[in-house]
Amino acid sequence: MINVLFAAKPDRWDEYEADLRTAFAALDLPVDLRTEFPAQDVDYIIYAPNSPVQDFRPYTRCKAVLNLWAGVENVVGNDTLTQPLARMVDPGMTQGMIEFVVGHVMRHHLGMDLHIHGQDGVWRDHVPPLAQDRRVSVLGLGELGMACANALSGLGFPVTGWSRRAKSAPNITCRHGEDGLRETLEQADILILLLPKTASTENLLNEERLSWMPKGAVIVNPGRGQLIDDTALLASLDAGHIAHATLDVFRIEPLPVDHRYWSHPQVTVTPHIASETRARTASEVIAENIRRGEVGEDFLHLVDRTAGY
Repeated sequence: MINVLFAAKPDRWDEYEADLRTAFAALDLPVDLRTEFPAQDVDYIIYAPNSPVQDFRPYTRCKAVLNLWAGVENVVGNDTLTQPLARMVDPGMTQGMIEFVVGHVMRHHLGMDLHIHGQDGVWRDHVPPLAQDRRVSVLGLGELGMACANALSGLGFPVTGWSRRAKSAPNITCRHGEDGLRETLEQADILILLLPKTASTENLLNEERLSWMPKGAVIVNPGRGQLIDDTALLASLDAGHIAHATLDVFRIEPLPVDHRYWSHPQVTVTPHIASETRARTASEVIAENIRRGEVGEDFLHLVDRTAGY
């Protein structure tokens, strides 16, 4: 019997239990799935970083910690975690992110707000450029970033992507490093932020780098709130350099009611809804990783502790 501890808040257990059991059965895995086990008997931990489990030292038999979240910044620095850590790469989450990003890119590309907020009897003759004439840049070419870049490229947008390490992809102009970052921002009529939160990405979009972007550019951030220097972004919006920012993630969530983003006319706030882990597809990913662990295959989506993601 494979002992699997589900370490997350009770509402997550209610959401995941049935789908996990179905996924384990589909792979013929003899799993004993519970929310409580003697620590020394646990083979795998299905984990949310906000769970009560914060000290991994008692879990001496544990073969892997399988994160329920895509982000691992709240667990990767835990010194007691010596077991392999896998982040969540969920097909349902990826599809949800593609839909959010494409939807908001098209909203800004087509100038839809002009008509949605312009039901005042004024005939506004606004014809947007074709996608081929609107440059889109994506910061972060991981699973989510690359998926969104490919989707936007498929719609005809010229897409430039930037990552810390050099990458390549058909139909995407890939850049890396500080020089590559400047080139990527200079070509961003619409900028998508999909980088992880690390020490090197915090406040990546600061006053200087915002100034590199074309006047009238739009920012869409479904990645991490810490990627943006909020004071610098508000100043750039006020000055009319950045035309609009659609923000789904923030340093403090929920976003405080008195935060200026709520009332700024050039900001759209969405409540961290760009993409959620879907229990059914995430359960299939978890089950596959446990199957791999049991037969000695490499785990999927292992975290690079040095890089932080």
